[in-house]
Amino acid sequence: MAPVGDNVVVSKMKLEKMLSMKGGKGEASYVNNSQAQAQHARSMLHLLRETLDGVKLNSTEVPFVVADLGCSCGSNTIYMIDVIIKHMTKRYEAIGYEQLPEFSAFFSDLPSNDFNTLFQLLPPYGGGSMEECLASNSHRSYFAAGVPGSFYRRLFPAKSVNVFYSAFSLHWLSQVPDIVLDKRSTAYNKGRIFIHGANESTANAYKKQFQSDLAGFLRSRSKEMKRGGSMFLVCLGRTSLDPTDQGGAGLLFGTHFQDAWDDLVQEGLITSEKRDNFNIPVFAPSLYDFKEVVEADGSFIINKLDVFRGGSPLVVNQPDDEAEIGRALANSCRSVSGVLVDAHIGDQLSEELFYRVEHRASSQAKELLEKLQFFHIVASLSLA
Repeated sequence: MAPVGDNVVVSKMKLEKMLSMKGGKGEASYVNNSQAQAQHARSMLHLLRETLDGVKLNSTEVPFVVADLGCSCGSNTIYMIDVIIKHMTKRYEAIGYEQLPEFSAFFSDLPSNDFNTLFQLLPPYGGGSMEECLASNSHRSYFAAGVPGSFYRRLFPAKSVNVFYSAFSLHWLSQVPDIVLDKRSTAYNKGRIFIHGANESTANAYKKQFQSDLAGFLRSRSKEMKRGGSMFLVCLGRTSLDPTDQGGAGLLFGTHFQDAWDDLVQEGLITSEKRDNFNIPVFAPSLYDFKEVVEADGSFIINKLDVFRGGSPLVVNQPDDEAEIGRALANSCRSVSGVLVDAHIGDQLSEELFYRVEHRASSQAKELLEKLQFFHIVASLSLA
C-alpha cells in the first residue's frame, strides 16, 4: 500500500511496470468487467475478417504467427485469437492446401498484466494433427506464449508475425506528459485527473504524446511483420475535432470519477496536490489524429480507417436499477484504472474513492445510460 499523503508521480518506466487492467477474478476485475469490450469487438468481426482476407498465404513460411498486443487477462483475447486462426484455416482449405501450417499465438501485454489468470482460461493444446485440433471444441489449435513488454517498442524478431491484432489498448499512453504535471507549465492540469475539459495546452501535450507513441508502435511493427501480413487495430476514438472533448472516455473519467477525487480533497482525505499529480494516461484520438501519424510514418498502407460506434461500456441486467448502474460504472472504471489509483493513494483510500464514484453514478443513472457511448477508431493496415 502506498503511504497516505505520499506524493507519487509516475514516471514512464514506472508506469510501464505497474499499468495493467485489474487482475484476478473479483467483482472489480477486468475478467468480470470486460463484457462491453467483448460486445464491441464482436460487432466488428466483419471488418476483422476483411483484413484477414488480405493476408498473403504462403505454405513455405511456417508457422503462421498471430499476436494480440494489449491482450489483458480475460477471455476476450482467447476468443479473438480463435476467430483469427479459424478464419485463416478456412482460407487455406478453400485453396486446396494439403497440409495446414502450424499456428502460433503470442499474447502480449505489459509485465504487470495478470498472465496467470489468462493462461488459466486458455484451453489445452489438442495435440495430434492440426486437423484434429481444429475439430475439437475443447482444445486449442495453436501453440501459445506470453510476451511481456511495451508495444511502443520492439517485441518480436524481424519479419516473424503474419497478423497483428490490438483492441482497446492504443489509447493508453506510455506516460502522462511531463509538462502536464509541471506547475510551471501552461499545460499543468490543475484540479483535474483527465484532459476532458482541460485547457488547450494540456490537450495538445496529450495529443503529442499519443502521436509519438503511435509512431513508435508503427515503426516496431513494420520491422516485425512478414511481407504480406496485415494489422487490425481498434482504440477509443472521438468524433469531435477538439481534443479536450474526449467523448465516452471523458464521461467515464472526467465526470463522476473526477468528482470523487474532488470529494476526497474537500473532505481532507488527500491534498489537492495529491489529486493534481494523478492523471489518467489515456487519449482518444480523432480520425485525423490517427491518420496523420500513419501517413507521416509511411511504413503502412491504410486499407481501412473509420470511426465505429461501439456503444455503452456499461453492461447491466436491470436498466432501471440505479444501484446496479452505479456499481457497473464504478467497477468499469476500477477495472481499468484501479491499479494506478491503488498505487497513488493506497488501497484504503481507493476503496473510498470508488465508493463515491458508485454513489454519484447511481444518482444520475438514467443520464449515464443515455449519454455514455464509446466510439472507436478502427484501422486495417498492411506494409507499404
